[in-house]
Amino acid sequence: MTKGLPPAANRSAALHSFTVGFAPAEYRVRQMRRITYANLCHWGLDDLTDAATLVVSELVTNAIQHAGGGPVSLSVEHHPCELLVEVTDGSQVVPVPRQAGDDDESGRGLFLIAAMAEAWGVSEDGGTKWCSLPLPTDNSRRSA
Repeated sequence: MTKGLPPAANRSAALHSFTVGFAPAEYRVRQMRRITYANLCHWGLDDLTDAATLVVSELVTNAIQHAGGGPVSLSVEHHPCELLVEVTDGSQVVPVPRQAGDDDESGRGLFLIAAMAEAWGVSEDGGTKWCSLPLPTDNSRRSA
């Protein structure tokens, strides 16, 4: 985990982006996955839909369950070399990965994000959790 600004924050402007603000509710997780999926398909990033919707689901779920009930926003930015996903919940609680047991139904979210993302972290104030997904190279798209 990295503390501070996400990698794309120091790069050129996003090629595409969207931001959605919403009140925290469990049904919003599904909506945010669907919005992310639709935008990525529209941007021609079909190869990233599985990974992106998974990390969106985990980050939004964490914000809804652990941030104290304040407003939440999801931001997804398509940069030349990465997809940046940010969830802002205003909470100063820094998420900590935990070891889930075999029979546990939760507790694997940050592990999944770390496995899927090139980098992930939390803003200095703790209010934004983010991850960066690498874009598939042209060679990997051709071989798929």
